[in-house]
Amino acid sequence: MSTATATPVKIAVIYYSATGTIATLAKEIADVAERAGAEVRLRRVTELAPQAAIDSNPAWAENARATADIPEAAPDDMDWADAVVFGTPTRYGNVSSQLKQFLDQLGGLWQEGKLADKVYSGFTSSATLHGGQESTLLALYNTVHHFGGLVVAPGYTDASKFADGNPYGTSHVDAQGGNPVDDTARTAARVQAERVVRITSALKAGGV
Repeated sequence: MSTATATPVKIAVIYYSATGTIATLAKEIADVAERAGAEVRLRRVTELAPQAAIDSNPAWAENARATADIPEAAPDDMDWADAVVFGTPTRYGNVSSQLKQFLDQLGGLWQEGKLADKVYSGFTSSATLHGGQESTLLALYNTVHHFGGLVVAPGYTDASKFADGNPYGTSHVDAQGGNPVDDTARTAARVQAERVVRITSALKAGGV
């Protein structure tokens, strides 16, 4: 009888965060996925804003310093991963330009079919209640459909999801930094991360 163990699934958590809310959620999702048995890469995308703009906002400047040691995302992280969880703040109900630029650099992998048949999921935050959270995640998933990827949203698969009310992914209202990530958002992140690991593991075991 073979005693070999299954190869851990590889999860890339790739995000953009200005003032730190998305960075906090990204770390939570990465930690939960790792505890669930996945091999994880936590990556931030390249900042596009000028330094003067960053320095003008203390929370933005502090987050830039606090996350400087997190590697920047590269197309190789997408190629490596079995599943990718993207994080972005809402920008007028849409994906941030920083994350969108990263996505736009993936044309080579897309043409080679290397982005297809992977699991994808997303999380977001906004400064105001609702604030485009659902439309941001739906906009993000448009790209996943072009990849030929498999969207694994949390849905209402856990009773706790009725607390945050977002079946499309984890979301949080940061009220411009006045509302730190709370237990509701952390629970939603846990549910999402565990579901991504579980579904990805099942797909990988089935040879998809």
